[in-house]
Amino acid sequence: MEKLSRSIVKEAKQYPEKVLQFGEGNFMRAFVDWQIDVLNKNTDFNGSVVVVQPLGQGMVEKLNEQDGLYTLYLQGVKEGKAVKEHTTISSVSRGLNLFKQYDEYVKLAQSPELRFIFSNTTEAGIAFDENDRLEDRPQSSFPGKLTSFLYNRYIAFNGDKDKGLVIIPCELIDRNGEKLKKIVLKYAALWKLEDGFVQWIEEANTFCCSLVDRIVPGYPRDNIEEITKELGYQDDMVVVGEQFHLWVIEGPQWIREEFPVHQAGLNTLFVDDMTPYRTRKVRILNGSHTALTPVSYLYGLDTVAETVEHEVMGAFVKEIIFDEIIPTLDLPLEELQSFANAVLERFQNPFIQHFLLSISLNSMSKFKTRDLPSLLEYYNAKNELPRKLVFSLAALIAFYKGKRGEENIPLSDDQDVLELFKEQWSHFDGTVENVELIVKNVLAYEKVWEMNLNEVPGLTAAVTNDLYNIETKGMKQAVEAVLGQKEVIKGGQ
Repeated sequence: MEKLSRSIVKEAKQYPEKVLQFGEGNFMRAFVDWQIDVLNKNTDFNGSVVVVQPLGQGMVEKLNEQDGLYTLYLQGVKEGKAVKEHTTISSVSRGLNLFKQYDEYVKLAQSPELRFIFSNTTEAGIAFDENDRLEDRPQSSFPGKLTSFLYNRYIAFNGDKDKGLVIIPCELIDRNGEKLKKIVLKYAALWKLEDGFVQWIEEANTFCCSLVDRIVPGYPRDNIEEITKELGYQDDMVVVGEQFHLWVIEGPQWIREEFPVHQAGLNTLFVDDMTPYRTRKVRILNGSHTALTPVSYLYGLDTVAETVEHEVMGAFVKEIIFDEIIPTLDLPLEELQSFANAVLERFQNPFIQHFLLSISLNSMSKFKTRDLPSLLEYYNAKNELPRKLVFSLAALIAFYKGKRGEENIPLSDDQDVLELFKEQWSHFDGTVENVELIVKNVLAYEKVWEMNLNEVPGLTAAVTNDLYNIETKGMKQAVEAVLGQKEVIKGGQ
């Protein structure tokens, strides 16, 4: 069967090379390069991407063999229906292996058409390596490679401020753009580059922080034969992603004139402060994931989709999100509810099996980061404890007992956390007094919580009551009782 190329996809156009992208992996191809493809087809963006393979091993050779083309399958719930659709992405012009094509990389720095730099080099990628040198071909670190590229551009255009670039990293770390810029300036100092270059970085280039959100399972190994048959050609770079996407970019609004995502109907936002959006994602999407996991698993379910579609557990998840998490967030209610409904659709994606046990990794620290802020802010605002979040905390303690009926739960957490729970549950005698002691000791574990949660009025008693119900009545009866409860737990009770 013939391999995908521009001779097969004759309608694939060539565009000026406006974008340099560090990272050729699945996520960037299913997210950034897809968006640029949409821009090319629906706006006057008229730009292609040069993809740089930041490591010695990678996929740019495969990409070049296919003339930069690949097939993207988007699978998930769209407007209430399960939808699976595919498209050929033609926004990538070529790939560069820096270890073999460094001169081409330098030449690209001299291109007047280049305007944007995007990156996804994993969370560990935005890091400083003091051993990097300007003369290296290439430098070891991504920020080192970027600093060298920018310096080559600065020299090529004699510091022309009109030749600066818009740099938007997609690595999943907070304030990624600020951190990247700080390291670039650190390299400028280490390499003793002239003050003019530092000034050019500050005045001619725009570093944006960004938040990305799309689940990308990647290459569909399990059903590639079926996909190949459907396509009628061989594609070694097929990538699968969910329908949902969100890109929040903290930066000046003028960037939209050059990167007109609003004209293409893309869910990409340019904002003055991305913090509320990051908080929204962490609290609603990640927070509900973490809160539902111990409850649903002990209820007898195994995946997120099963949970949301279940009559009882589905109601539990929705009430946590809409009644307890959303009231603590500082964004317009309509916007939060729309995001939450999209999250629930994503949870129901029939094409992605998201196992609860995989989410349960490091659940203690996840609850602290994702759910405890909602619990505390809810209490501070209403002088009431959020009923379902409290129950989820009790379920978490029950989960770390390590048993679902007769079945052992493969717990995965830091060793000291596992030792804490092993010690607490080893003395369990079934009495309410013993349950209260376990709860007090877990809530007092400041190494994780960074505070003694027993000091939150009413929390110890509420968690004790829920945990005792879980242990004596079983999860099904306990969670149904919580859903039927209308009264709230006042602080201090």
